[in-house]
Amino acid sequence: MGMRILGWGTALPDKVVTNEDLERTLDTSDEWIVDRSGIRERRIGESTAALAAAAGRKALERAGVEASSIDLLILATTTPDQTVPATSAAVHRALGLAGGGFDLNAACSGFVYGLVAAHGLLATGTRRVLLVGAETLSRITDWSDRNTAVLFGDGGGALVLEHVPGEGQLLAFDLGLDGEAREILMADVGGTIQMDGREVFKRAVRVVVESAKRTLDRAKVRADEIKLLVPHQANIRIIQAACDRLGIDRERAAIVLDRTGNTSSASIPLAFADAIDSGRLEDGDLVLMTGFGAGMTWGSALLRWQDPGTGTLPGREDGSHDD
Repeated sequence: MGMRILGWGTALPDKVVTNEDLERTLDTSDEWIVDRSGIRERRIGESTAALAAAAGRKALERAGVEASSIDLLILATTTPDQTVPATSAAVHRALGLAGGGFDLNAACSGFVYGLVAAHGLLATGTRRVLLVGAETLSRITDWSDRNTAVLFGDGGGALVLEHVPGEGQLLAFDLGLDGEAREILMADVGGTIQMDGREVFKRAVRVVVESAKRTLDRAKVRADEIKLLVPHQANIRIIQAACDRLGIDRERAAIVLDRTGNTSSASIPLAFADAIDSGRLEDGDLVLMTGFGAGMTWGSALLRWQDPGTGTLPGREDGSHDD
């Protein structure tokens, strides 16, 4: 059994905080922020559950399936609304889902971890999974720290995934964790994000490139065959360095961080959905998702795109949905 994508959805808070807004409270400038990060604005507000539910609802609508047909909810987040219960419980109730649900915390790599977990469950009998990445990083950001306050934002993104006979759309993946690096990016319970920016940058480029290469090797795919790179949206310099070292044209990277900032586990689905909606993918195109996060975690996944609304989907002769 494999996996196919049926639908996608995103959610961003209404409140926009621009670099000019931050200039009023921090010793910084729009030029400084854009030059070092590529970020021009970010969205702030709402709860993690509200953003997750909004993104999930749109994904279900796009997929054309009922909430009651979902067997499992996976919510990738590093900013749960409560310690107990899991935030997935609130999202499950809000959407009226069937089956089970759980939170997954692999920081900014969380959505890729969730995708791989969903694939494994779909391969062993689960029929449909709603995978969501949602964050409210504004709640754990020190807004007086100019090194971190300019980076983070809130948002959510979701995919509806379904089991399918045969290979499906996920071709290869790589996951990893280096616990020795956990202190370079962390937030204690009740505290705010603390980051060693230089060390994060250095390690991030290395692990992203190595993870992406392992994934490509496992699928026997060359870097120049990748149509779309969907990186974690942390820093434009990290993305550009990774593209250059992988041999993937920078123009092939999906970028939304200029509008969203770093939204952790929501960043990859936000960038992926934006690329789909912008018409950047055609049936058969290869998509490489790759990211890194606190821990230090990393993860990459290689997908073969197939628009669920057109053509023949992997494992189905007619591409139909069978509720």
